[in-house]
Amino acid sequence: MPQSLHSNFAHIIFSTKNREPLITEDVTDRVHAYLTGIVKDQGAVPVSVNGMPDHVHLLIKTSKNVADAKFMKDLKGGSSTWVNEESLVQGKFQWQAGYGWFSVSPKDTDAVVAYIQNQAEHHKVLSFQDEFRRFLKTYQVEYDERYVWD
Repeated sequence: MPQSLHSNFAHIIFSTKNREPLITEDVTDRVHAYLTGIVKDQGAVPVSVNGMPDHVHLLIKTSKNVADAKFMKDLKGGSSTWVNEESLVQGKFQWQAGYGWFSVSPKDTDAVVAYIQNQAEHHKVLSFQDEFRRFLKTYQVEYDERYVWD
């Protein structure tokens, strides 16, 4: 076959350092737009981006040319540098060191988009930590609680 074809979707979740509520309503759209730009620059396709003041969710169609770890380094590093350069938050802005990267079947992308877009509703009854633990359990990811939160 002369072509290299690729179709992988990922639901990515990460929080601000110490889950500080720094992504306030007045900067949310700019932060999400910047994340979207980095996703595109990495050769991936942004499908949905949303979050809460202390974390973000992205659904992307992944790049076939950029490894996941490099993608995340560029996404988180580039966006945190930009937030600081633009002085969008008081003090120094950082993302948590880790992240969640969960595979999504193409047939499930509509449900994931709906989930991402309804973050405010989910978090009326569920903390970020409980939400993330639920993802880890659903995707059968073994983890040590001591190292998940930073």
